[in-house]
Amino acid sequence: METALLEAQAAAARGEVPVGCVITDAERRIVARAGNRTRELNDPTAHAEILAIRAAAQGLGQERLAGCDLYVTLEPCAMCAGAISFARIRRLYYGADDPKGGAVAHGPRFFSQPTCHHAPELYDGIGAEAAGDLLRDFFRQKR
Repeated sequence: METALLEAQAAAARGEVPVGCVITDAERRIVARAGNRTRELNDPTAHAEILAIRAAAQGLGQERLAGCDLYVTLEPCAMCAGAISFARIRRLYYGADDPKGGAVAHGPRFFSQPTCHHAPELYDGIGAEAAGDLLRDFFRQKR
């Protein structure tokens, strides 16, 4: 999660919402890392999780990341939860809760839906304080 927080800090420095993501393989080696780039790329799908999943799939040469774990600083939205499910991510670790836009513990609770094909093991609150502080500071400066 420390590396994901570094990616979130880099995203904030670029003027992006500070969310960072890291994907590790079964041996806990980092296979992809990313921070939000929606503004930079003018792409509403360029969330940290999506970018990291794309990089991991390409780097590993496979569409399914069944042996991989994903660490992200903020509870994933519905789009990212869907991508996590389709990628068959083994475990999802996330930091801060997102009551407004999250889709794991809040909102649609994507992985609990009968239409969800794969639900990762979930671990929440990992680095939540640091991730939350980073988000609060970012938005405080924007106001």
